[in-house]
Amino acid sequence: MITTPTPTSDKNNLDPPFECQRHVVLVSPDIHWNTGNIGRTCLGTGTTLHLIKPLGFSLDSRWVKRAGLDYWQHVDLKIWDTFQLFLRTVAPETNEMFLFSKNGTKPFWSLPVMKRMFLIFGSETKGLSQSILHTFSSAIYYIPITPQIRSLNLSSAVGIVLYETLRSFWSNQQKR
Repeated sequence: MITTPTPTSDKNNLDPPFECQRHVVLVSPDIHWNTGNIGRTCLGTGTTLHLIKPLGFSLDSRWVKRAGLDYWQHVDLKIWDTFQLFLRTVAPETNEMFLFSKNGTKPFWSLPVMKRMFLIFGSETKGLSQSILHTFSSAIYYIPITPQIRSLNLSSAVGIVLYETLRSFWSNQQKR
């Protein structure tokens, strides 16, 4: 059973834990059902989903809508022609950017606890470009896995990281 932590009466605590600002950024996602599942997860957590073109599918695809069920139209969805346009328009601070790659240097559980975070994931087949990785080289994290597999499914990886950032933020708020 999944539950949302019970709000407290302490006005210094934010309740529910989703009062923080989360952004999931998918750079050139290839697989429609992953994006649909990620969209549903974003909606369930109050997270904005940013899709950076080119996309490997049409957003009109029945499979994207099926994976997102009847929630897809409610997702806070932003679509960008390029990663550079996303950066110029949204203007996240460098310390708010967190990239995920199997070749990252820090485990995801070492992410800082912050109110606003941009969680950046590459395509299922190519990952993030070298230019993006180079630009944010000090902010590359990984999710530990055994050597028996190449990588996790993108929607699983997003869910793991997103919920960990929410758990960490909410836990930190409870300590105040």
